Amino acid sequence: MPESADLNALAKDICACQRCGLYKTATRAVPGEGNPHAQIMFIGEGPGFNEDQTGRPFYGAAGNFLTQLITSIGLKREDVYITNIVKHRPPGNRDPLPEEIEACKPWLDRQLEIIKPKVIVTLGRYSMARFFPGVTISRIHGQSQKCGEYTCFAMYHPAAALHQGSLRATIEADVLKLPKILEDIKKREQPTPVPIPAKPPPQEARQLNLFGF
Repeated sequence: MPESADLNALAKDICACQRCGLYKTATRAVPGEGNPHAQIMFIGEGPGFNEDQTGRPFYGAAGNFLTQLITSIGLKREDVYITNIVKHRPPGNRDPLPEEIEACKPWLDRQLEIIKPKVIVTLGRYSMARFFPGVTISRIHGQSQKCGEYTCFAMYHPAAALHQGSLRATIEADVLKLPKILEDIKKREQPTPVPIPAKPPPQEARQLNLFGF
């Protein structure tokens, strides 16, 4: 599949990236993984310790919760695509800096171009800010809106449920909205059927009607 080859080539470029200083302290890059034809793309903030060690996104406790969320809507991790705003781990799991997010922007842009997801799910406030600028996650979570050619859906980061147990039910309820959003998008994309004009009666039948037969 050409999309898979494109993503593999892109991953190699990301692993060699030195656009910002994060590569100096990271063990390895974490480009992303999943279905190159995914209809849903999850975008987190940045790799944590486990992701930095394995090169896989959402691989620790928060990743286990994300897997549960994906399963709750009848999908598997292999059905979606998972990545982050920045592709190298910020030291000490600190928040990514604006210049680091900007340096990584071309990589995320290219992933979106290749995969062309129907829905982008932002996980956490930093990925949310890319598509929902100027709003707070407490106000926008569980809502979707059109962002250019994409439909974007904001959610709390799965790690938030690990630190604040009261958010777990909110996150679980939000993710259950995704199938309906996807269904509505598919309905809008269906072409409007063109009515087929009725065929005129055969020439012989028209001539008989002229004589009242």
